[in-house]
Amino acid sequence: MKKIHVLSLTALALIAFAANSILARLALTETGIDPISFTTLRIVSGAVVLWLIVRARGPAAESSGGWLPALALLGYALAFSLAYMSLTAATGALILFGSVQITMIGWTLARGETLSPRQWTGFVLATGGLVWLLLPGLAAPPLLGAALMIGAGIAWGAYTLLAKGTGDPVQTTATNFIRASLPALLISAVFLNRAHIDLHGALLAIASGALASGLGYVIWYAALKHLQTSTAAVSQLSVPVITAIVGVLLLAEPVTLRLALSGLAILCGIALVTIQRSGRSSAHSAGRSS
Repeated sequence: MKKIHVLSLTALALIAFAANSILARLALTETGIDPISFTTLRIVSGAVVLWLIVRARGPAAESSGGWLPALALLGYALAFSLAYMSLTAATGALILFGSVQITMIGWTLARGETLSPRQWTGFVLATGGLVWLLLPGLAAPPLLGAALMIGAGIAWGAYTLLAKGTGDPVQTTATNFIRASLPALLISAVFLNRAHIDLHGALLAIASGALASGLGYVIWYAALKHLQTSTAAVSQLSVPVITAIVGVLLLAEPVTLRLALSGLAILCGIALVTIQRSGRSSAHSAGRSS
């Protein structure tokens, strides 16, 4: 594949991942849709698109998804939606990204793996940046929203670890989305009396699931085949930055000095952990976060 095609696919995937935060924030603050309905529409529409793509590719490989990663996926999506009731797009994306990476690095440490001094510096820097962002003060994000997004990050980190190395990634993602649709629909049924869906909100939720999530993952996996692991890890650092820029331009969201500096600490810290001097990503590098 030509380099320009790989770069184009990578850019499209990263924009799609950033778009999830923008679409969620738009839907949950500018339309009447409730977060549970948004989540269900996102998961179900993502499942439909991924199923269609898997079918179009020909005979499917044996399913490698499972109920545990599917539930982790749903937990991430639900906490993500609830958090964006109060967080700005940039703040939510940064907390999510930092929480995912710290969760996965923490898991590797719990398994007995070690970090180099440079990686430890990065881990402390990233963790410190996240803590600083959440410290009480006028510029601190709402506590409940931040806690929910941290939960979303932990759930996504768990999903990434559970789904890692389980065969064809598109097939696995499709299976997990399909399985996550079942409990999502059940939760929506339980809270049906509180549900509210308008056309604008529903379209944004479907765009988040079908385009930014389902199609976004397929594009990312296509690009990933031609990217060095270190390049993929570095490129993911741009997602919170893209989100912040679009949040300012499209949603007129403020970017405080505290958010900018803590974000810089988190992203630089994660870069120190995930990128080896040899140019290859360390074993602790995380998967996508969106």
